[in-house]
Amino acid sequence: MQEKKNILTYEGLRKYEDELHELKVVKRQEVAQKIKEAREQGDLSENAEYDAAKDEQRDIEARIEELEKILKNAEVVVEDEVDLDKINIGCKVRLLDIEYSEELEYKIVGSTEANSLKGKISNESPVGKGLIGKKVGDTVEVETASGTFAYKVLEIQRSN
Repeated sequence: MQEKKNILTYEGLRKYEDELHELKVVKRQEVAQKIKEAREQGDLSENAEYDAAKDEQRDIEARIEELEKILKNAEVVVEDEVDLDKINIGCKVRLLDIEYSEELEYKIVGSTEANSLKGKISNESPVGKGLIGKKVGDTVEVETASGTFAYKVLEIQRSN
């Protein structure tokens, strides 16, 4: 079974590469130093600092493994080449929420990068799926867990 591709924008790719570098180069050495210092205190069976350092080391290694897996299966969307005639991954859209007459702005990204608090929605989310392929002027009805929402596409632009 082939692993799912992680669709990333260039910004997302850089963020994950930087985090991986930080974990491998800085955090690994910091935690190794903590473990060394805790060992020097003697009896490890009741050494809280040693246990905490080992837990931190385990968390760092798990995150490194997770990031390496994301990056190994990454497919980068070249945002400068995104077709602005219709909504796709890597573009920013301005929508009108018809029910509330409120303008919304979202960046469409792959699921790995999605963060609704920062206005980044996944192409796999109900709203993202509904928007993909739509053009300026189109009205989209999206079925979500909270009910059905209608949006009118006002603008499609490059996200960078």
